[in-house]
Amino acid sequence: MAAQTVLNYLPRKSVVHELTGTTKLAFFLLFSFAGMVTYDTWVLLGLMAFSLVVFKISKIKVREVSFILVFMAVFLFLNNFFIFLFNPDQGTEIYGTRHVLFHLFWRYDVTAEQLFYMLNISLKYFVTLPIAILFIAATNPSEFAASLHSIGVSYKIGYAVSIALRYIPDIQRDFHNISQAQQARGIELGKKEKLFTRLKNSVNILLPLILSSLQRIDVISNAMSLRCFGKDPKKRTWYVKRPFGRNDLIALLIGVALLAASIIITFWDGNRFYNPFV
Repeated sequence: MAAQTVLNYLPRKSVVHELTGTTKLAFFLLFSFAGMVTYDTWVLLGLMAFSLVVFKISKIKVREVSFILVFMAVFLFLNNFFIFLFNPDQGTEIYGTRHVLFHLFWRYDVTAEQLFYMLNISLKYFVTLPIAILFIAATNPSEFAASLHSIGVSYKIGYAVSIALRYIPDIQRDFHNISQAQQARGIELGKKEKLFTRLKNSVNILLPLILSSLQRIDVISNAMSLRCFGKDPKKRTWYVKRPFGRNDLIALLIGVALLAASIIITFWDGNRFYNPFV
């Protein structure tokens, strides 16, 4: 069974994939800012519904990005845990009321305001994550480099990012192959072993993985040097760069409209926070 890849380009025939890399980058930035600027629960719910619809249209399966979703869930739990740990009254300070649901210990009271504040924090993740996944999974790495260059980023930086994204699946495949080879030699890395033993045995994978990665870097750098990469700092053409189309314009207009709607609705009453406790 092939190892599951993470942060990999997943080609599909969808409207999302047909957009240019520049459009997807611009829409991602507009949509992310629309989600970051507001703490209005209704706005966040609307943006989340929109992002889920776009994810459905992209034809990318949830199981194909399950690792990222699990990682996000763990990070979200830790984020909310530390928010409550360091300031359990953050919601009370924001909304100006205090409705205690139950007492834990010392100064830690679980309040409706704190839970509602952490709900809004969680919604922000669910707003931006589907679009972030799509931006990576629905954009060819070379086209991503072209989109970075089109907004003024140095083509050397763009190409470096492109190479990094393109070889993430190769590194994952090497890790899986080395892991299987080490297990065939009797080095147990499965769940049967204790956690400390598995961590210690994982060192036997890291060294060959690092050496193979260094070898790949050497091959790529030599190939780029032979092709005089970077000799002309002003000019660069992109094989996968595509011209703007009607769908690109529509996507950009939707991104601008969502950002404008988020700002207007959020600051209509002069407050970023929707307060159901008043």
